[in-house]
Amino acid sequence: MRIGHGYDVHRLTEGRRLVLCGVEVPYERGLLGHSDADVAAHAVMDALLGAAALGDIGALFPDTDDAFENADSMELLRTVRKMINENGFEISNIDVTIVAQKPKMAPYITQMCASLADALLIDVKCVSVKATTEEGLGFTGSGDAIAAHAVTLLT
Repeated sequence: MRIGHGYDVHRLTEGRRLVLCGVEVPYERGLLGHSDADVAAHAVMDALLGAAALGDIGALFPDTDDAFENADSMELLRTVRKMINENGFEISNIDVTIVAQKPKMAPYITQMCASLADALLIDVKCVSVKATTEEGLGFTGSGDAIAAHAVTLLT
């Protein structure tokens, strides 16, 4: 068994879509990044890569490479899943925590779980997505950014 942890954070900005776990969440701002800036998917990728000791997303999909500009993070996640499987590992579960003051995530959690399960080819019962605020504290609490943590178990 291998356990991995991933973390990502992106600044909120005008003129971008807000995409989390591959799901577009209606909001007046989106996340700034080279790709679609899906912090939750990025945290999951880093958790998977860390558990398998295969590096990190910055090395695999560098923001200096134009090929990844505006990339769909769920496609990148599918690439990581293939790498995980090719290296002899199976994904047992994914647990994600999204840290954001706004918007409220509850209406989208079920869809986020399904989106991750679909990309990873695992049962949706093996995927957990939760959201929390930071009670107005820090860069996420002030509404300047959204962060995500992810933990995974590989067998």
